[in-house]
Amino acid sequence: ASFTISLHKVDNTTVMIKLRPSVSSSCRIRIKNVIRSDLKIKPGENVSFTFTCSTPEKYFIMEIQKNIDCVSGPCPFGDVHLYPPGLPHLNRTYVWDVKASTKAGLELKFSTPWLRQIEPGETCPDSISYNISSCIDEATVNIGTFCRNGSVSRVKLLGGVLLSLHLPWHSFLMTSGFSIANRASIKRLCIIESTLKGESSITLMSPNYPLGFPEDELMTWQFVVPSNMRASVFFHNYSLSNCERKEERVEYYIPGSPSNPEVFKLSDSQPANIAGSFNMSLQGCDQDAQNPGILRLLFQVVVQPPQVDENVTHLVDLSKEKNMTVTIHLEGWPRQMPLMSEPICLICKDPRTCDRVLTLASGAAYRISFLCKDLSRLRITAEKGIGCMDIRWCQRKIYSLSVPKAITQLPIQLHKFIWKLLATDLINVEITSPSLKLQQHLPEQRCNTSYSYSIVSATPETELNVGVFCPGGSIEKIQMRNNITISLKTFGKGFINESVPQDLKMSFVPHIKDECTFTVSPNPKAKVYLQTPNWPYGLPPYVSISWFIVVPSKQAARLGFSKDRMGIACETGRAYLNIKEETLGAEETVRREDELLPQPRDMHHSFWVNISNCKPVDKTQLTLQFWVTFADKQIDLGIILAVVAGAGVLAAIGLTVCCVKKKKKKTQNPMVGVYNANVNTQMPGKKGLFGKGRQNNESHVYAVIDDAVVYGHLLKESNGSVAPEVDVYRPFDGPIGSLPPSPPPFSFRKDIKRSSNTEEEPPLLMDTDQDTYTFAHQKSGQSKDDGDENEKDKGDTSMPLLENKEQDGLGE
Repeated sequence: ASFTISLHKVDNTTVMIKLRPSVSSSCRIRIKNVIRSDLKIKPGENVSFTFTCSTPEKYFIMEIQKNIDCVSGPCPFGDVHLYPPGLPHLNRTYVWDVKASTKAGLELKFSTPWLRQIEPGETCPDSISYNISSCIDEATVNIGTFCRNGSVSRVKLLGGVLLSLHLPWHSFLMTSGFSIANRASIKRLCIIESTLKGESSITLMSPNYPLGFPEDELMTWQFVVPSNMRASVFFHNYSLSNCERKEERVEYYIPGSPSNPEVFKLSDSQPANIAGSFNMSLQGCDQDAQNPGILRLLFQVVVQPPQVDENVTHLVDLSKEKNMTVTIHLEGWPRQMPLMSEPICLICKDPRTCDRVLTLASGAAYRISFLCKDLSRLRITAEKGIGCMDIRWCQRKIYSLSVPKAITQLPIQLHKFIWKLLATDLINVEITSPSLKLQQHLPEQRCNTSYSYSIVSATPETELNVGVFCPGGSIEKIQMRNNITISLKTFGKGFINESVPQDLKMSFVPHIKDECTFTVSPNPKAKVYLQTPNWPYGLPPYVSISWFIVVPSKQAARLGFSKDRMGIACETGRAYLNIKEETLGAEETVRREDELLPQPRDMHHSFWVNISNCKPVDKTQLTLQFWVTFADKQIDLGIILAVVAGAGVLAAIGLTVCCVKKKKKKTQNPMVGVYNANVNTQMPGKKGLFGKGRQNNESHVYAVIDDAVVYGHLLKESNGSVAPEVDVYRPFDGPIGSLPPSPPPFSFRKDIKRSSNTEEEPPLLMDTDQDTYTFAHQKSGQSKDDGDENEKDKGDTSMPLLENKEQDGLGE
């Protein structure tokens, strides 16, 4: 196809066609018989040409530049047209270079659908874009790049303007979409007007972004907002230059405000919940010549209708809390930031201070409100620190790890509450759950509650993930070393109802031996699974973990392991499994990492399970899981019969003792414990019952006076005889009968029926632990037995009978 471009000289327009950068020159321009790779048509020229290919848009681009001089002559104000007509369908750029005096201002007014500013490198959906620059003297400042379909309705500039419109080859746009008007001096770099209708969100940038804003310059954004809407400003990216004089700042002019202009630093939280239109200005400073730095700003303006309950405030009283922060944010924060095009949820701690994220510190009370249609998108994350540097001050103190009511009463779901427990090396942490107890979350026993606890023990070198736990299990207590982080995470709205009886407690305790110790008191009807911390990555080297399993007295536990071996190989040291019941004389079961683990076994007492790690070789980690079940103890029938028989024997003994005592009380003249040296204490017919002679044994010594008899000085005199001296043994001088006297009666012995026939052998007494006399020593100064002339029947009475360990029996 042939094209003809005719330019009037008065239009001061130049057309240039040239090859695309980095494209081969397989297509050319033919003017009559001349082949060319580019073409420039100046004002007043008329040129006809063709392309040597059928798809010139792949090879060529076109630039149409119009120079407008508003300094030496009148400006062609009004709508700007796309001139000249009949251009070939190439990617083309229209450029309007307007020269104007700095004493006057130029206004670019855009027709609907207006413009939307984009970041450098971003492209427009329809590939149609505008670029606006300000020209003051020889300096050019890039005001910004814009797409269609936005809110920017006018741009006012000081001095000249360089405006370009980029159109793709397939665009059939016939108008420029803007007009130029003359205005009085604006006394600043530029004014960008943005008209926001209804609920919307826009992003704007400072001139030259991401490069620096011109030194000591001033610019303004005007926001036209319906009076029944609310606007909020958020700074997303900014940097400051190094100022020698003045200070970089942002000024707001808000109609009806008593303190216009309101001045803010770029680091401040910017105004929010603004009713109606307002202006915002950015002021630069005089920069350091040696190190100027960069002043730049990217911000967002959000317009939304007022909430139905915008005057409703919620009290968050943190005045009695210490070392605590409460952050209210959108779901997914901070990993996922919401798109700026999404409907915004704002949290306000006063009517004009609102943000997407609000952090409240302990020690004060706040009244907050929400500018959000859907509060279910908001979450709460809180953090509290508890420390102990001296065990004397905090050992007996018990801390409640429960969520404060100031948080649970808010109409927002709690996402996470984190307790950071800090202590010195010799102070450890003990966590208890006396009533609810804790359940370890495992594939075999999953938590189905609306919240759980994640517990991590950390040092500067290592981190031990103790596990995930939820209420309603068997773990009563966990003792841990190092600094501990406990994170309560919720999984639904039911947390508020389920968390009412929260009973997790924490205290600081002295140093413990193991890295972690669990106290487990299972439900007798449940099967409890327990596993080593840091699952599935394995225990760190040289870490020791213990479990104490409480077994009820009437039950027996069965302990088993989920695999046959530990599954590791040690590079240094040994890994051990130790099992021991907590009872006297219990044997300890020990297994090394190269041995088979014990088979399931019954445990009749509370017991310990300890796992100690070595330094494993690469790619092997110590992970172990075991289970515990309970059953009632089975009582043996033989044991029952033995217990019944023993009870019968004890009853018979008791009856006999009672009879003997009753008989004694009826005796008129009770026996006196006075020693008779002439009595034969050998059992008749049983020669040699005592292995020693009388000189070598103490069978002739009495050391006990019957309990019914008090010493002789308390006895009444009978037949004129004189009472014997107290506590003195004397020989018996009376007549000796043919039978030995009965030994002092013992309340714990059975009565033995005696026969008057001297030839009949009395029954032999068995030597038992109970058949013992209780005797007293004869003092060393007392006289020896002299009533027996036979030397072999005499004995040494200087030692008590009970101390003679070789005595085997006694005779009656």
